[in-house]
Amino acid sequence: MKKFIIFVLSLIVPAAAYSQAQIDTKKVKIADFTQKTTKVVLTGNMLHDASLKNQISARWNISPFEFCTLSEYETIKTDSNYYFLVTTDGQFKKETEANLKFITLVKGGQESLNEMIEVISFPFACANEPSGREYIFLPTILDMIQIHATKSMENDILGYTGLPNYSMNIAKSGDMTIVFSSSDLSSEITPEVMDACFDENILVLDEDDADEYLSPDKSNTLVSYVVAPTDAKPGSYCYKMLFETGSGTLYYFRKHKISKKAGVGFLAEDIKRICTPRRK
Repeated sequence: MKKFIIFVLSLIVPAAAYSQAQIDTKKVKIADFTQKTTKVVLTGNMLHDASLKNQISARWNISPFEFCTLSEYETIKTDSNYYFLVTTDGQFKKETEANLKFITLVKGGQESLNEMIEVISFPFACANEPSGREYIFLPTILDMIQIHATKSMENDILGYTGLPNYSMNIAKSGDMTIVFSSSDLSSEITPEVMDACFDENILVLDEDDADEYLSPDKSNTLVSYVVAPTDAKPGSYCYKMLFETGSGTLYYFRKHKISKKAGVGFLAEDIKRICTPRRK
């Protein structure tokens, strides 16, 4: 009897292992991404579409790509032979309207965008009153979308945890220059907080001056970017990011729900996390 039980188990265990190996995880489902054509969906907004066309043509190197209109997208969106890069509106539970725009990469195959396999959805701009700063960061955002897509094909943890996982990079920023646009700092970041946390390599500059650092010529540097509604109300969300110049890699990515206490921009808790690697 004992030998029989061992024999049966020897048959069951390999079968179970094989069954588990066949589970289609996210990295398996998007393994064909680089071989399939990415359809870049144009919005009909001339400024946005012109910027998207220019930057995609200059920077998209991870897969074949073609541009398509919204009506063409509606016709072919159920075809799983395509991936789609779509500019989407994001509306959260307590909001009465969509306040933010995202650039979203999905695999086709479903009628609804929400049902498609999402590779990444990246916060891009305020929906109602965009500042124009988003187009300065568009090349960097497209670089990061490609970085994340590549890593998600190799690593399910990154594929499922998404952009917040890149905040672990901040541990490597101890000797880097960090440039904050003054408009990206919340009211919590008082002169006292700056004196306590900032060193000589953390700069707070006017928006235009800060954005000049977003250049391949500026090495070993991180630049801030915040995406939040212009008229932010409690219940909306604020996204805070630090990008490495040149590579486009995220070193910090967090969001918080806007409240009466927590306004738009980097909060004191963000600054403490960012400055921790700099403490000797």
